[in-house]
Amino acid sequence: MARVLILFTHPALQKSRVHARLLARLPQSDAVTLHDLYEAYPDFLIDVGHEQSLLEAHDVVVFQHPFYWYSTPPLLKQWMDLVLEHGWAYGSKGTALHGKWLTSVVTAGGGGDAYRTGGYNRFTVRDFLKPIEQTAALCGMRYAPPWVVFGTHRLRPEDLDRVAIEYARLIEWLAADGLETLEPSTDVDLLETP
Repeated sequence: MARVLILFTHPALQKSRVHARLLARLPQSDAVTLHDLYEAYPDFLIDVGHEQSLLEAHDVVVFQHPFYWYSTPPLLKQWMDLVLEHGWAYGSKGTALHGKWLTSVVTAGGGGDAYRTGGYNRFTVRDFLKPIEQTAALCGMRYAPPWVVFGTHRLRPEDLDRVAIEYARLIEWLAADGLETLEPSTDVDLLETP
């Protein structure tokens, strides 16, 4: 069993239909830790030591957030800047995260066709998340392709139910060491629900 840390970052959760539904379906398990960064740090004053302890205690790290201007919300970026310190997360003595997994759970208002080469946004979601993939590589982590909910603005209630069930299955699969079945250098753009 893997320990999964979900670093949830949404600056306006009270306005979110999709993330609220996903979190409501989160499996209740000792193997899964939900850590809401905006709830923990509304003032952006991040407790670096606490965050590093959380990372050390988990095997899989999930960055869960809406896609903000083709990237992460600002608090997650600040979290990376402060928590992933040289000498701890990377560098010749920075081995604390070696061998752990990193992946993203992302929501996007646009449809899947908009996120492809030649589509409206010109690039895939994985292309836009290359800085996170490189961060994982720098920290000696293994990177898994992102899991994405597209077209969030047009999802009907029954679509939200289906997506929430798929999300719960994904998190259960991550906790059951499902990532160990991935090829080490997979070029798949998106992680599919097992």
